Amino acid sequence: MSGDVSLRGDRSNEGAGPAAATRRLVHVVAGVLRDTQCRVLLAQRPAGKHLAGGWEFPGGKLEARETRFEALARELQEELGISVTAARPLMRVQHAYPERDILLDVWIVTRWHGTPAGLDGQALRWCPREELPAAGLLPADAPIVAALVLPERLTIPETGTYVICEWPQPAALLGDGRLHGALCTTAAEGLAAVAAGADFLVTRRILADEQVAALCAAVPAPVFARGIELEHAWRLGATGVCD
Repeated sequence: MSGDVSLRGDRSNEGAGPAAATRRLVHVVAGVLRDTQCRVLLAQRPAGKHLAGGWEFPGGKLEARETRFEALARELQEELGISVTAARPLMRVQHAYPERDILLDVWIVTRWHGTPAGLDGQALRWCPREELPAAGLLPADAPIVAALVLPERLTIPETGTYVICEWPQPAALLGDGRLHGALCTTAAEGLAAVAAGADFLVTRRILADEQVAALCAAVPAPVFARGIELEHAWRLGATGVCD
């Protein structure tokens, strides 16, 4: 990791109010915990709850006047019995379920005390990273898998894991088993690329902070920004940076 960011006292990271649309946007914070074998902790939604039986990254709703870090620490204490001491943002994903709209605010938990246990009666399992795509994750959680595979800094346009290109992507790259990143400048471009199959997005040029934040808020995919520091990119909702 390049560093730990908790954002404990940053009141700008408090939960937003209800969406202006007719459906309320529920702001949920979730934590990614990794053990010494790089396995990721998953929790199963208990019977009787919304989307019961599905697997997810543990967390819960952000309460009024809480910062995102405060909500994360409280939820993981209540659900898993652990004390979170350091974490940093990974990405945000907005997803529309038939019953409600979710803003999933995902954090990498870098330090904690205690042993995770299912205090709400939920099943837990440590899942190898390569098995996450087939783990039965809830739809809102699925884009997080790509973010966990990609590095925080993209320093070259192509590796054995990913490739960055203009979209539509060249036919020769289809089905090569790698994650495919699309260059974009606007949220509309990003949404179109994700709809066409892009796994992640890279800004084509340096954008203003508000443009990066708007892009991250609009697309259900990891975003990598150019020309800013890594921790600042996290604060704007991006997964990482592209140098």
